[in-house]
Amino acid sequence: MKTISRVLLFVLCTAFSSYAQQDTTDYKSYENKVEYEIGGVDVTGAESRDKNAIRSITGLTVGKKIRVPGPDIAKAIKSLWRLRLFDDVKIIETKTLGDIIFLEIQLKERATLSRYSYKGVKKSLHDDLNDELASIITKGSIVTDAQKELAKNKIKAFFVEKGKLDATVKITEISDEIKENSVRLVFEVDQKERVKVENIIFLGNKNLSARKLRKSMGSTKRKGTWFKKTKFIKSEYEEDKRKIIAEYNKKGFIDARIVKDSVWRYNQYSDLMIKIWIDEGQRYFFRDITWKGNSKYTADQLSKILGIAKGDVYNPELLENRLRFSQDGRDISSLYMDDGYLGLTVDPIMVAVGTDSVDLQIQIAEGPQFTIDKVIIEGNDRTHEHVVRRTVRTKPGRKFSRSDIVRSQREIMNLGYFNPETMNMDTPVNPNRGTVDIKYILEERPSDQLELSAGYGGASGLLGTLGLTFNNFSLANINDRSSWSPLPQGDGQRLSLRVQSNSRFLNSYNFTFTEPWLGGKQPRSLTVGAVHTSFDFSTLGQGSLKITRGSIGLGTQLKWPDDFFSSNTALTIESIRLVEYNRGQFFVDVDDQIVNISDGNFKNFHIRQTFTRSSVAEPIYPRRGSRVSLTLQFTPPYSLFRNSTPGNFSPAERQALIDRENRYRGPGNPMSEAEEDFFIIGQEQAEKFEYLEYHKWRFDADWYFNIFGKVVLYANAKIGVVGSYTDDIGLSPFERFELGGDGLSNQNVGITGKDIIALRGYEVNELEQNALGGATVFDKFTMEMRFPLSLNPNSTIYFHTFLQGGNSWRTFKQFNPFDVKRSVGVGMRVFLPMFGLLGFDYGYGIDRNLPDGTPFSQFGKFSIVLGFEPD
Repeated sequence: MKTISRVLLFVLCTAFSSYAQQDTTDYKSYENKVEYEIGGVDVTGAESRDKNAIRSITGLTVGKKIRVPGPDIAKAIKSLWRLRLFDDVKIIETKTLGDIIFLEIQLKERATLSRYSYKGVKKSLHDDLNDELASIITKGSIVTDAQKELAKNKIKAFFVEKGKLDATVKITEISDEIKENSVRLVFEVDQKERVKVENIIFLGNKNLSARKLRKSMGSTKRKGTWFKKTKFIKSEYEEDKRKIIAEYNKKGFIDARIVKDSVWRYNQYSDLMIKIWIDEGQRYFFRDITWKGNSKYTADQLSKILGIAKGDVYNPELLENRLRFSQDGRDISSLYMDDGYLGLTVDPIMVAVGTDSVDLQIQIAEGPQFTIDKVIIEGNDRTHEHVVRRTVRTKPGRKFSRSDIVRSQREIMNLGYFNPETMNMDTPVNPNRGTVDIKYILEERPSDQLELSAGYGGASGLLGTLGLTFNNFSLANINDRSSWSPLPQGDGQRLSLRVQSNSRFLNSYNFTFTEPWLGGKQPRSLTVGAVHTSFDFSTLGQGSLKITRGSIGLGTQLKWPDDFFSSNTALTIESIRLVEYNRGQFFVDVDDQIVNISDGNFKNFHIRQTFTRSSVAEPIYPRRGSRVSLTLQFTPPYSLFRNSTPGNFSPAERQALIDRENRYRGPGNPMSEAEEDFFIIGQEQAEKFEYLEYHKWRFDADWYFNIFGKVVLYANAKIGVVGSYTDDIGLSPFERFELGGDGLSNQNVGITGKDIIALRGYEVNELEQNALGGATVFDKFTMEMRFPLSLNPNSTIYFHTFLQGGNSWRTFKQFNPFDVKRSVGVGMRVFLPMFGLLGFDYGYGIDRNLPDGTPFSQFGKFSIVLGFEPD
């Protein structure tokens, strides 16, 4: 071996070390090994590392005896290379004093990562990609080629999971100009187009069609599928193959299996083809079902709940639903758990399998009954605990009941004070005592609302509205200033104040107060309200109108037919005063003539009875359930107790009325003979309806269906009818229906004793009955598909498409439920806790009666929603 010079150097380098430079290092010959004692070890080039730790890793410590050349130096260098922290490692002899040697460890640190960025990726995906890379690379760490390759594969896999099978990733390493000895990485992503599924082909399917099997695949869809993007994601495809087998299992083919499948592309630019080979196997049926271990209920009782008969197609999914937690509560587990058997286990065992049938033994371990020990409510920061506690069905000392818990959650959500998205519960069990605690974990959300709006209506001038609704008010805490925010809150009472004013014509004041638990022990509500509205158009020569109304209502929850029913009874006293009110809003039919009612004092004393069945939870964005109500509003039948019909004036009375009117009109402007006759008819009708009498019926129904995910199909039907007690009195000019518009803009016109019914896509004046004082019959049908954008309680937002149809008729004889004015359109709703509901609709009126040649765009109409959903 060649001997070179006096300086000893042992160097081990990787393939990444630079050998382009000329090597001038002298080496010690291995033929002359000398034993030394280490006198000192210096470390250079590792400014960011712990030098004592480096010395410890090498094993070269002061006082240790080593041979030079020898294995200790080589071993030390290998230990440092294994750290993967350095680009170069050298150990040099700096000097010797006799048998004492001094060494220097020369290191060149690898660059660390200062930051990394993405190119070709939307900012909305950056956080998701950062999560993917968090376990691979971190800022301040050394990045190896292996780590970069792993990061590259992770990013590619991320986009492959989104159906971008051809995505490519390029990594560029750039020296950081800001931080010394550091680099930054740029991940440049070319996502390419999403690879679609051209077709899914099935072979071997004889009993289930290919269409049925494709439908069973929840995520993997071929091109042309409605409402579903076509893409291929491996994990979802594997899950869809299991769903295909589950679909066969539901039809009794419990031996069905996928023999093989193939996924391919004809070339790199084509979409995917999928072919699946299926072995269906034999179809099986239920035969004998026996029970074992049941003592609480008989086999006949359990079989009735199970609802599966001998000869039914063997369906493991149906069997599982009937044994455990079906959506409708018809299952064995619910039967037991509603009676306290919290530890119940129920297992179906196949005891015999024939050529085409299966015998089952359902084994039950009932366990002990559990009672409720504590009911704990957490998170009600503003709402007083008794408000929540009186709502829940789970009470200490009662047997545990699953249905009571489900119902309690629904009732808490219906309060409207808590976030349904974060609502949770816990049921810690104490098996030794046979008790269970029920803990409701809640999160308060704002529930009060502010209505503040202003608009300019031309001749009507500036119209301003200020409304305040406190949905969690507390009358008892008025003297407790600590509970004010901004008014006392926490007792679940509702206080609503609303003022609407027009400096020229309109002043309206509205007050409502509701106590939902009158007496605090039963869900009986008390509502009191008062309204005063004044329209004064005398400056325009159109007279004035004043309405004053007071009401009181009592509501209660019923137990029959079931406890989803409720009843509400309201008593209302209303005074309507017209003085020369000639705005054409109140008409009656007299001998085939339509007569305008412009003067008079009218008393509207009526009782309103409503029966409602509601299984709807989540009042802001319901996803399932229904709400059906029937309302009867009626006055006393005064005419049945009178000897004569009011409004038949004697000649003297007629002349006195004419003279009074002529004096009002002034000298030189007396009524003509025809005007006198028409005036007297109006006065007779005004006297006839001084005490309003009518009966009014309303049927309203809402249904909510959770189609998939959080998408909801909403359906609605409304029908209303107003009738009279006798033909002599006839139909009242008040309490009719006005259909059309957005239910908001026509309130200033129709606020006077009418039910305002919105019909999207149509103006109010497009339905002829509205110009004749309103209709006595109407119907309206709606379907909406709702797509949520945000269900955050601070801003619930959803879009919807709708189909709607409705119409109104002057008399019941004209009523035709199939003659409707149709519309289609789109809209959006935004619920802000402080401002309530905001939104818009754009409706296209299919049956609008517009002149020939009207542009297509004129058939559409925008509608605004403020504060509440129009009727």
